[in-house]
Amino acid sequence: MIPYGHQYVDNDDIEEVIKVLKSDWLTQGPKVHEFEKALADYCGIKYAVVVSNGTAALHAAYCAVGLKSNDEFITSPITFPATSNAGLWQNGKPVFVDVELKTGNINPDLIEEKITNKTKVIVPVDFAGRPVDLEKIKKIAKKYNLIVIEDACQALGASYNGKKIGSISDLTVFSFHPVKSITTGEGGAVLTNNEDYYKRIKRFITHGIEKKDFIYEPDGDWYFEMQDLGQNYRLTDFQCALGLSQLRKLNKFIEKRRLLVERYNQAFQNYKNIQIPIFDSYETKSAWHLYVLRLQGELVGRKAEIFRKLREKGVGVQVHHIPVYLHPYYQNLGYQKGLCPQAEKFYESAISLPLYPSLSEDEQDEVIQVFCNIINN
Repeated sequence: MIPYGHQYVDNDDIEEVIKVLKSDWLTQGPKVHEFEKALADYCGIKYAVVVSNGTAALHAAYCAVGLKSNDEFITSPITFPATSNAGLWQNGKPVFVDVELKTGNINPDLIEEKITNKTKVIVPVDFAGRPVDLEKIKKIAKKYNLIVIEDACQALGASYNGKKIGSISDLTVFSFHPVKSITTGEGGAVLTNNEDYYKRIKRFITHGIEKKDFIYEPDGDWYFEMQDLGQNYRLTDFQCALGLSQLRKLNKFIEKRRLLVERYNQAFQNYKNIQIPIFDSYETKSAWHLYVLRLQGELVGRKAEIFRKLREKGVGVQVHHIPVYLHPYYQNLGYQKGLCPQAEKFYESAISLPLYPSLSEDEQDEVIQVFCNIINN
């Protein structure tokens, strides 16, 4: 089976992890700070905090901005449920805004009509690694005094108007799951230029404990304070060692993904019943986390059959994503089908083909041949 996504781990990565496993520090050691600094430098921002996974990064970001009961946050339904789940944990209310069919990203032109006096945060999602229109979203946020938490879990290495994703929004969240741009096994990060957010996140991910800026007079050198109700969302040193080694390869990973996308687009561009994804432009350069085709015409009704036949032939396709509000949990909260018609249309037609740095051209040719044979028949 050729999977839809897969990590790339080489001997350099393994050796870096072994060094840490042989050292005195397995967690809360120097590799954590080193990885955080390297991420911040790569993205061109002041602060980065690494955490145990992308979901933890989202939770930490919502906590840092003070999302609380009765606050609303605007986000996209075409995403993994964690984007909105993490806000629900803070008793916030997700407000879903429809997407653009051409990108699968939130439609900025529809955001303002969903803003109320309870809105606190806009949470755009860089679907498949392609940045949203951050310029429009930032203007809206400034107009209504809102905070932007960018869910860029799929977009490390992407850029918008010449700036790396991670350096533009108030807070940016990344994931280092094995199918993402780089991996630490599980892992994630929150990036920001705001020192207060940075300090809150650092405290939140380690049980709400503070070891420097005390409220009470310390009893002695052993003293620490729990100042907030936090979590244990720390990332280990050996994971950070893997992340550092992977980060050095990130640009090569993105370039390989881009070349594979070019080959896919060339193979499918003349099929009238297939919509290929928009390629890079001067303004927007994708991290190409996913290669998402959209079926057209009568093929939409045959999506389940096409999906099944591809897997039977050894092509590990996937669908990204079921609109969040269509899941039973959200239906029980009162969200209804038809809320975001374009998102539902996108879901009904979308199918993700294999895309990852170690995918060979021979394997890709096999994917193309199998896919085309099924479509033609």
